[in-house]
Parts: sequence; C-alpha cells; structure tokens
Amino acid sequence: MKRILFSSITGALAFALILSGCSSKKRTSIDPGRSSTATGIAYSKDNKGKKPKKGQAAQTDGFQVNSFKGQPAGPNLVYIEGGRFTMGTVEEDVTFARDNLERTVTVSSFYMDETEITNLHWLEYLHGIQKDSSQEFYETALPDTTVWMNRLSFNDQYTEQYLRYPGFRMYPVVGVSWVQASDYCKWRTGAVNGEMALRFGPKAKTSKKDRSAPTTEAPQAKTGGRLAIETGNVLPGYRLPTEAEWEYAAKAMIGTQYMDENQSSQRIYPWDGSSMRKPKGGQKGTMLANFKRGRGDFAGIAGHQNDGGIITMEVYEFPANDFGLYNMAGNVNEWVMDLYRPNTFQDVNDLNPIRRSDYLDEESLYDKKGFNSLIDNKLRVYKGGSWNDVAYWLSPGTRRYLDQDSATATIGFRCAMIAIGPKGKRKL
Repeated sequence: MKRILFSSITGALAFALILSGCSSKKRTSIDPGRSSTATGIAYSKDNKGKKPKKGQAAQTDGFQVNSFKGQPAGPNLVYIEGGRFTMGTVEEDVTFARDNLERTVTVSSFYMDETEITNLHWLEYLHGIQKDSSQEFYETALPDTTVWMNRLSFNDQYTEQYLRYPGFRMYPVVGVSWVQASDYCKWRTGAVNGEMALRFGPKAKTSKKDRSAPTTEAPQAKTGGRLAIETGNVLPGYRLPTEAEWEYAAKAMIGTQYMDENQSSQRIYPWDGSSMRKPKGGQKGTMLANFKRGRGDFAGIAGHQNDGGIITMEVYEFPANDFGLYNMAGNVNEWVMDLYRPNTFQDVNDLNPIRRSDYLDEESLYDKKGFNSLIDNKLRVYKGGSWNDVAYWLSPGTRRYLDQDSATATIGFRCAMIAIGPKGKRKL
C-alpha cells in the first residue's frame, strides 16, 4: 500500500514539474524577463519601477536591462522584409554588356526611404551643416545646378529655380554626386539620433516648489549626439542601399506570391505586366512612371499628357509598388552603394551581395590610362531610369555607372538602413 501511495505521489510530482516546465514563459529580446537566466540575479530596470519577483533582491546598481519594443522605423522609412529573389536583368541585353546575369540571392530585411530625397530635404541638410560645419564643407554640399544647362536647350529656369523655389520642394534633388549623397546619409544619421536623444533621453527633474528650476543637470543630448546603443533608442546608420537591396525592393516580388513560396510571375518593372500603363481600375490607361516615351516625347500633348512630367515630378505622384515605395522606376535614377565592375554578378556572395572595392577584380586589370577602358575605382552604379530615359532603363535589373564625383540632372538617391532584431511598431 505504501509503495502504491509513494509511486502515486512521485508520478504526480513529476507531472506537475512537466506542466510547470511547459508553462514557463520563454524569454525573448523584447521580453527578457526580470532576472538573468544564467545567474538568477534580478536586472536593474531603467525607469519602469517594477519590483523584482518574490525572493529576489532588488538590484539598484546591478546590470541594467532597458525596456525594448523593437527597432523603430526612422522618418520616411518603410520596412522591407528580406528573402530570396532572382537578381539580374530580365530584359533583352540591348547594350551587350552582360554585366548583370540572372542568379538567385538572398537579401536580409532592411528599411528604405519610401520616396527619393527631395529638394526640401536637401535644403534642411544645408541649413544644418551651415550651423555646425565649415564654410568649405557647406560649399562642397551644394548641388551642381549647372547640370540643367545645355547650350542647345533653354533650361535656364531650372538652373536658377529648381533647388530653392517653393514650387519644387517635393521634387527629387538632382545634381548631387555619389560622394555628396553618402555625406548626406552620415549627417542624417546624426540628426535623427540627436533628435531621439532629446525625445527619449532622461528628463531633468524639477523641484515641487519651483517647476521651472531643475534640481539635476539636463542630459547632454544635443544634435549629432546619441543615446547608448543599449537603450534601444538609437538607430543604425543611414546609408545608400546596396545594388541587391535596391533591385529587390524595386521588384517587390512579394506582390506576386499566391501560395507558400510560389510566385505567379517574374517582373520586368516594379509592377505586373509589360505595359507602362495601369491595366485596370478607375485610372486605367494612366502612366505608372515618369519617363521619356520616345525621341522628343517627354510628356505627351497638352490637354492629354501621358505621364505629365516634362522633367521630374513630385515624389508621391505615381502609385507605390507592393512594398510601399514610390518611383522605383522613372522620375530620377538613384545611386546605390556598389562599385561598378562588369563581372560582379559572378564574384559576390549570394547572401547580401555587394561590391565594396576591387577585390577579385582589380583596377589594374583595366587599361584606363591607355584609354582602353573607363573602369576604375571611382565608378558607382546607378539604377531605375529617369524622366529623360526610355522605358528600357526602368527595369530594375538594368544598371549603369558614373564617376562618384559626377552629377547629372537625372540622378538622385534615397537612403536605406539595416533592420536589427524584431520589427517594432513605433514610427518616428
């Protein structure tokens, strides 16, 4: 009888332990718990004031674990869920360059600006660096407005007005080089993190008698500074997207999925089909991008223009693709981070591919000094097509290149940022 009773109690205890083990909550990056799973020592909370569990001593000076709700989306950024896709040109290679053959690659999740950087954004940048940078650097940041000039074309109004006239505020900035665009990304990183430090940093305490008199020093959170990475209230650096990221985001193949990993079709443009017009709906027949339809035809005829854009147009003018990104085809070409090489497609890794330097394809292999090649270590890739390009260049797989210090009236850019850990719901 005692044996039966003992075995019954033992079984009940074992069952209870199994249940407790199954019901224990698994720790995550967003909810790491109140104490360490390695030592059992209670964490020191940031500002929530929560008490440790019963039996655990409060750690006022212990290891601090800040509350975290996922990476917030920076201003103007859209979350791009990563995945596998077929990178490369799907159009006929009319230039016979054979420099972007199709291959399967995977891109990690990242964030990208939903629009191109506008004239208003660039003027804000100029205002910011004029206050805290040298006059020499300010002058190097000025766009080249002479890109509109043409001895056989009357574009004087754009040379003088395009950047600063209020009517062009939400038009994409042009006349910026790859180097200038990269500098803007660095400034934007500091500006956004500085604003986050002011908004989410510790507040100065005030006395009850005089709310206007602080009893402790205010936090040192000035423009260009940032909070500690551990707080979660700091963003990774803004940068130019890689060529693979840009092409992946432009195709937006997420819109073609219909079951599991099956996709209905490949995409020539950032939308379905081979036409440049909307195939159905209330706006059926309207153009989906700003481009040059043919020689001398930039916008159609008065009273019935096709895309409506003789030059660039406002950045929200045309429908967004399935990732929510505007003008990933047409309006302006866009700089990407990659150095140009014709054989990049066969050299780079198949996970997050990028060509940063001339590794495995040295500059010395090309005879630029002897005028037998244009390739050197200053050529950067740009993609997307522009208001002055025919439809062929609007296909995401096409690629061209230009010196990183050069600028034109057809090239702009947008920024990207890596996605770290779980996606947050907060948008700045």
